[in-house]
Amino acid sequence: MKVAIFGQYYQNDTRPIIRDIFVFFNANNVELVIEEKFLKILYENEIVKKEYKTFSSYKCLDSSFDILVSIGGDGTILRAATFVRDSGIPIIGINAGRLGFLAKVQKEDIDAFLQIVLDKKYFLSKRTLLSLTCSPENEELLDIYFAMNEITVSRKDTTSMITIETSLNGEYLNSYWADGLIISTPTGSTGYSLSCGGPILTPDVKALVITPIAPHNLNARPLVITDDTEIKLKVSGREEQYLVSLDSRIATLNNNAELTIKKTPFQINMVEIPNETFLKTLRNKLLWGEDKRN
Repeated sequence: MKVAIFGQYYQNDTRPIIRDIFVFFNANNVELVIEEKFLKILYENEIVKKEYKTFSSYKCLDSSFDILVSIGGDGTILRAATFVRDSGIPIIGINAGRLGFLAKVQKEDIDAFLQIVLDKKYFLSKRTLLSLTCSPENEELLDIYFAMNEITVSRKDTTSMITIETSLNGEYLNSYWADGLIISTPTGSTGYSLSCGGPILTPDVKALVITPIAPHNLNARPLVITDDTEIKLKVSGREEQYLVSLDSRIATLNNNAELTIKKTPFQINMVEIPNETFLKTLRNKLLWGEDKRN
């Protein structure tokens, strides 16, 4: 078995988690390939001493890999997706922080879940991604042009709202007067969109969510659309520039730029462990059923 490992080292609490993962895989003679910057951190903190092969870009990952293990939180998985891209390599998230919607494997259960991975007794959840093209082209958006959670446009260097003219499949929808606009996948519906009043979608729903950020008109509500819709955005405002973000990556665009957002032709395969379902995570994260008055 060949496993890629990507992660982030936060603090000393992460050490036992990382050590347990390496001990387990080495004991089972698994070939490990570590992301270059992560391995450097592990050497500096003397968490591992053995020499390992490394990868530094998506070009290094091919079909010879069985799985990618992400050590961190949900944000780490979003970064891991930029390495996996269209390779089809499944991603499993080991949670090294708070309870996440994507990084489901808790530190107390690492050995048991990694054994499931080793035995390949897991199943895959295919996650929709969004692609972004900009006219005229912007160099910051050419390499990593996709997002797993959401694509967001927002104001820059001003407290004034911006106007986001929005069209769906060539038909005018609305001009949102707001702090910004979120285009979310089902995976991202539990993130930024949710905090702005958007609905929760289960990961297998073939839909996207358009959620305005603090709109001036209170009748500008979140909208659920089919995931084969092509979305075009034009932004105007008092400032000459605005921000666009793809998950955690941010670029600055001029107001004359036209954005086209649509579903990517490929999906990300997330590893789902038996008994650790999306609905179970939802109940735990949102504390559903904790109110004993019901």
